[in-house]
Order: sequence, then structure tokens, then C-alpha cells
Amino acid sequence: MRRHLLRRIPSALLVLLLASFLVFTLIRLVPGDPASSLAGPDATPETVAAIRTRLGLDAPLFSQYAHWLGGLVTGDLGPSYAIGGQTADLIGDGFGATVELTLGALLFVVLLGGAFGVLGATARSSWVRGAVRVVTTAALAVPPFVSGVLLVLLFAVVLGVLPPGGRVPILTAPDLGVQYLLLPALCLALPSAAVLGRYLKDGIERALTEDHIRTATAAGIAPRRILWRHALPGALPPVVTLLGMQTGHLLGGAVLVEAIFAWPGLGQLAEQALVRRDYPVVQDLLLLLVTVFVLVQLLTDLVHAWLDPRIRWE
Repeated sequence: MRRHLLRRIPSALLVLLLASFLVFTLIRLVPGDPASSLAGPDATPETVAAIRTRLGLDAPLFSQYAHWLGGLVTGDLGPSYAIGGQTADLIGDGFGATVELTLGALLFVVLLGGAFGVLGATARSSWVRGAVRVVTTAALAVPPFVSGVLLVLLFAVVLGVLPPGGRVPILTAPDLGVQYLLLPALCLALPSAAVLGRYLKDGIERALTEDHIRTATAAGIAPRRILWRHALPGALPPVVTLLGMQTGHLLGGAVLVEAIFAWPGLGQLAEQALVRRDYPVVQDLLLLLVTVFVLVQLLTDLVHAWLDPRIRWE
């Protein structure tokens, strides 16, 4: 396993290098000029040129890219162009909130997706299987900005049991923090939970048709024991891979969900940075998301191999 990790590190670093180049290039293709935005509409060309020089935007693109990479390696992300303050401080302030939201949504994905998959594959009642199918279809069909509004109307306005938005850090006040976390985490988790549930359902159904499980059934082993000791472990490895992919989707979807629920995470910071053409903040945010996604995929591969002994490292 250690040798496998050492082989994966160069490819992961190459992916990050290519991603950094794409992020740096694509951001500069977006219409607009940070210097003009900072100078204001009535600024003279000389003022705009002076701001460009101060920000280093008049240097060749390759020099700007090399300077940015050097700052990443040394941990010096530099100042924000438009928002103000150090880029590292801005990202650090929102990173904890986004991680909290993503982990809460991931917990919902595992719980709801597991329930959808097991019930959809093993429920004897046709109406239960039909209900699971309807719920997963609705969770996939309804976009988060619609489901988020519906959740707020139901639980915050009609029932009045949960706050409609905002955040209280869960480590500071766990009881209050959970209340603020429930709605945005559930909204973010619903599509991924539906995908995971359908995938798990198909995996369990395939596992139940295998010869050794048929033999166990014929031997009179209890169905519950067959499900938890044989069918479910056989269906888990590909589901774990899917869960790792869905974690990346959760990080990306958090941007929209944070806007709906006024969650002060990286989503709001990314919106402000894009509107103001704040290149350093946008670059570092996007590369941070890519880095997290690469690390999650690596961890997913390791868990997959641990669950599936058929995978050979050599």
C-alpha cells in the first residue's frame, strides 16, 4: 500500500500543476480588469496604469504565473486585490464553515443514501419500494435552489422549528450550531443521497443473485444476516468510489447552498471575488477545491482497496 501511495503522488502533483495552469489562464479570460474596478469609473488611464503596476498585472503572464506558484509553495498567498486583507486569512475564515457544511451534508448522504439503497433493494412491500423510487427521483429532479426554498418555507416559516439561515459554529455551541446546520446540509445532500441510494440498491440486488448468497439462503440463514454479512459488504466497494466522487460535488454545490442559507463559507467569498475580479482569491479558492478533490479521490482508492481484497497493489 505504501508503494501504491508513492506511485500515486507524482500523478497527483501533475494533476494539481495542470489544474493551477488552467485556473490561472481561464480566470484571465473572464471579461473585466481588476485595476479598472479598483480605480472606479471616473479614473484616468494613468491611475489605472499605476494600479496595474502596483498589483503586478503589467508583468508577462508567465511571470505572474511563476510568482503565484512560488507563493503557493512558500505559503505566501499574498494580499487580496479588492476585498482587502490577506488571501490566506480570507480563505481560512470561510474554510471552516464550508468544511462543516460539507461534512454535515456527507453524513446525510451516507444515512439517507444507505436507507434508500437498503429499502429499495430489500423491502417486501411494493409501496415502500415505490415510495423510495419517488423520493430519489424528486431529490434528483428538484435543483438545490428550489429544495432550499421549500425547506425554509416548511421548517422555518410554517413549522418554525429551525432557523432560516446564518451560522453558529458547531464547536462553539453544539446544540445551536446543529439547528443552523440541518437545513443547508440536508439541501446540499439530497441529490447525492439519491444517487448513492440508487447505486447501492443496484449493488445489493446484484449481490443477492450471486451463487454463494443463494446457497446461504437455501441453507436457511436469516435474510438479515445475509444482507449485513454478505450482500452489503459485496456492494460497498464501488459505492465508496461513488461516495468519493460525490464529495467533490458537495464541495462544488456548497457555493450555491451557502448563498441560499446565508452561510458564511467559501461560497460567499468566491462570489465576492468573482464580482470584483479579485484574481488571487479566486485562483487560490479554485485550486484549493481541486486539491481537496484529489486528496479525497486518493483516500477513496485506499478505502476501496481495503474493502475489496481482490484489488492487487502490485
